[in-house]
Amino acid sequence: MKKVRKAVIPAAGFGTRFLPFTKAVPKEMLPIVDTPTIEYIVREVMESGIEEVLIIINSDKECIKTHFGHNQSFENFLISKNKTKELEMIQALPKQVKVEFTYQEEQLGLGHAVLCAEEFVQNEPFALLLGDDLYVGKKEPATKQMIQAYERTNSSILGTLEVPLEDVCKYGICSPIKETSNDLVELKSVVEKPNPQNAPSNLAIGGRYILTPTIFEFLKTQTRGAGGEIQLTDSILRMMSKEKVYALAIDGKRYDIGSKKGFLEATIDFSLAREDLSKDIKEILKKQML
Repeated sequence: MKKVRKAVIPAAGFGTRFLPFTKAVPKEMLPIVDTPTIEYIVREVMESGIEEVLIIINSDKECIKTHFGHNQSFENFLISKNKTKELEMIQALPKQVKVEFTYQEEQLGLGHAVLCAEEFVQNEPFALLLGDDLYVGKKEPATKQMIQAYERTNSSILGTLEVPLEDVCKYGICSPIKETSNDLVELKSVVEKPNPQNAPSNLAIGGRYILTPTIFEFLKTQTRGAGGEIQLTDSILRMMSKEKVYALAIDGKRYDIGSKKGFLEATIDFSLAREDLSKDIKEILKKQML
């Protein structure tokens, strides 16, 4: 069984829900306090033992490349001001994980974005993380939980969460082979954004995957589905005819950074978790409650 060494992060979308900010700055660069959302995603895979990361961008998102690379003029400025701590902060991540980039110029869906990663992935299993979903694992990072499930099954794993029935139309929804209380279950089908009355369950795919390279066989021949896009969920369903696919209930809290409510909740929670900000944010919240 091959080790999961690589991760793919699609980040080529336009982020229209955060206009006007996203007219000039990618939604993935939205800061949770002082750290871009996408950095939290990269740190998650790094803390899960991933060695290489591919971020899929479009040509208007070069600032993401800048963030994960070296800014020599800025580093020289910090050196001249003897700001050692700040210098170490911005140099640490590029030293710890190898981040590469490729381009998706046509927005043809998540399935098409994943297909852009085939050359990077080669013939290996890989983690797929969506930048709109930020997780804080209770004991282990979400991706590490997924990798551990893959090592138990040697199969593709879909990270899941339970959602209200009225929200199933926003997600890919899983149908387990049988009802069980286990966190890891084999699936018989998945469906992309079903109507509530037709949904097989309320078990939603929550932006975390471990996929075998078999997925590329099906993405290459995938016809367009919901929204006129190449849906990853449709290819996963077809892949089930060839190999098993499992769902894992992720143990942790998920923040939907693609929504303003989720973004604000993450900002508050992450501020409360920081020693340097906890007191201040509590005072602010207390004043707002008066």
